[in-house]
Amino acid sequence: MDIRVEVLRVLDEVLCLDGRGRDWGLEQPLLGAVPELDSMAVIGVLNLLEERFGFIVEDDDVDGRTFETVGTLVGFIAEKLA
Repeated sequence: MDIRVEVLRVLDEVLCLDGRGRDWGLEQPLLGAVPELDSMAVIGVLNLLEERFGFIVEDDDVDGRTFETVGTLVGFIAEKLA
């Protein structure tokens, strides 16, 4: 499974982007750059990532840097899966 592709699918689904983010690269800024990504959306994204990848996110696992870019989010998931 390609983590980046799946992350983009999750973001598209939770944020209702209608495919707008499917081609985003790893450098694409998220928090502060994607208006749909508010605090409630972050929770939705994390919940769906847990479901899709089969891991648990603890409260202290995540901070603002996790959602800085697509790449930081992909890196976070790769660490959780390692």
